[in-house]
Amino acid sequence: MSVKEATKAAPAPMRTTPEPPRPAKRHRNWDEVPRWQIYLPLGIYLLFTLIPFYWILLFSLRPAGSTSLVPWPMTFDHFEKVWTERSFGTYFQNSVLVGVVTLLMTTLVALAGGYALARFNFRIKRAFMLGLLCSQFVPGALLLVPLFEIFAELQMINSLGSVIIAETVFQLPLSMILISNFIKNVPYSLEEAAWVDGCNRMTAFRIVVLPLLRPGLIAVGSFAFVHSWNHFLFALMFLNNQEKQTIPVGLNTLMGADSVDLGALAAGGIIAAVPVVIVFAFIQKWLITGFSAGAVKG
Repeated sequence: MSVKEATKAAPAPMRTTPEPPRPAKRHRNWDEVPRWQIYLPLGIYLLFTLIPFYWILLFSLRPAGSTSLVPWPMTFDHFEKVWTERSFGTYFQNSVLVGVVTLLMTTLVALAGGYALARFNFRIKRAFMLGLLCSQFVPGALLLVPLFEIFAELQMINSLGSVIIAETVFQLPLSMILISNFIKNVPYSLEEAAWVDGCNRMTAFRIVVLPLLRPGLIAVGSFAFVHSWNHFLFALMFLNNQEKQTIPVGLNTLMGADSVDLGALAAGGIIAAVPVVIVFAFIQKWLITGFSAGAVKG
């Protein structure tokens, strides 16, 4: 047999693929917190947060007199009762009107005042800022008597306009301070460049500054809306007619002196909470960005 034939007859050598290198064992840094130390407190906090919501949902969906820990059989009688018999449909419309108008008025007035504080220098600027900060230490209960006297003279008692004005005045100091910080974060050179291009101050503000303030405006507006939606004191004192009352006052009417309708009260609480949760679910990204941007400079 020739060398050539012997070469063909010999089996081909087996090729072994090299083993992939094993990843190096990851060593935890001395300052790195174990995962269980993060998840355990968050889980406990989430548990204590969700249990009250589940309890409210349970009372609102299970039949009256039931003691089951699971809402089954499920019923919506409590929602129908509070929406029709207890006039929660009217309360809901009034709360939406108060919240939206308060949001618009607070945002517009705070935007004008915040721009003046951020871009202009005047003698009493520091004193004015100090007054705005000090006004936050005044509880709303102390404003009831003077506001009631003013609205009585203006014949605005038992009007939603009185609640809207009171909520706007109460929200303006903090909103003005926040928006002034947002505007300070916008470089002044952008406005100057717009002036060089032929824009006046108002046009430069509308074209250049206002689009950059969207996260801040959403943060301030949402804060004003939620506060006016949940505020109980002004609506209780200034509104006497049941057709003018808001949801917080309507929830208070469900609690009697001798007994409390827990199912109806829980259903009313769900009706009051769901719109706010939906709004925050849509604006969460801009809300976090706005509050973090407003906290950079002061």
